[in-house]
Amino acid sequence: MTGHAVLYQAAALCLGYPDEEFHERLPLLKAAAPPEFADFLTYAATTDPRELAAHYVRVFDFKNRHSLYLSWWREGDTRRRGMALVRFKEVYRAHGLEFSGEELPDFLPAVLEFSARAGPVLLLEHRSGLELLRLALADFGTPYAAVLDAVCASLPGPSPKDRAEALALARSGPPREDVGLEPFALIGER
Repeated sequence: MTGHAVLYQAAALCLGYPDEEFHERLPLLKAAAPPEFADFLTYAATTDPRELAAHYVRVFDFKNRHSLYLSWWREGDTRRRGMALVRFKEVYRAHGLEFSGEELPDFLPAVLEFSARAGPVLLLEHRSGLELLRLALADFGTPYAAVLDAVCASLPGPSPKDRAEALALARSGPPREDVGLEPFALIGER
């Protein structure tokens, strides 16, 4: 377990979908989570569960700008993303864990659970994406931003390379790819 294990585990639970199990765990989260989570946990505890679920969907399900899939920030929806997902699984295996989740292996709550056990290796590899997500959530004005603030604050840095990479990603967005369309002209084009 790492020095930030409780923080990462609490963040994983906070960033998961706020279902019935989340609400059952809320008292334990409030008791165990670091103080940086207090505002988010108060919001979660005082918001009607249906409204909290609707807010989660508005924040995370409608815009890639708030993507919880870390490889998306660097690879976008390209073929390279498949290799990035393989890399996540390889890191899990190298630490004696087999990924068997319902989500993709780059899903931030899964990566945070892994980080609670094995350290922040994947968080560090995807620091620029985490920073962009943190900034996007802060701009959106959601209480979920406090969770990302705490996670990012637990990581060393940011180094100038991380800051530069985050700014480059923010300017250009993740890569896009139109697979297999190059050899075809539009009808009427010649």
